[in-house]
Amino acid sequence: MSKHKGKTVEVVCPCCGARLEVDTELGKILFHEPPPRTSKAPDLNQASELLKKEAERRESLFKHSAEEEKIKSELLERRFKEAFEKTKDTPTGPPLKEIDLD
Repeated sequence: MSKHKGKTVEVVCPCCGARLEVDTELGKILFHEPPPRTSKAPDLNQASELLKKEAERRESLFKHSAEEEKIKSELLERRFKEAFEKTKDTPTGPPLKEIDLD
């Protein structure tokens, strides 16, 4: 390495902090040192809160969906009764003839 002293440049990446040693004549990387890792332990309390909020949201969506289905069935029942009342008083005519197109 001593003969390459004047031909190498050490560069530090501004984004991640990785260290590179580059040969200026060849334009090649001689050495790469990965960026230092920051060991950040997961926050279990925050994860627990997120899981609780998600469970509450799912339960709320389920209750809303069930209520909508209940209303939907009542609405369909009401529409059926109204249609039945309208057609109950109208006289029925003879059945329509089927036309064979073949």
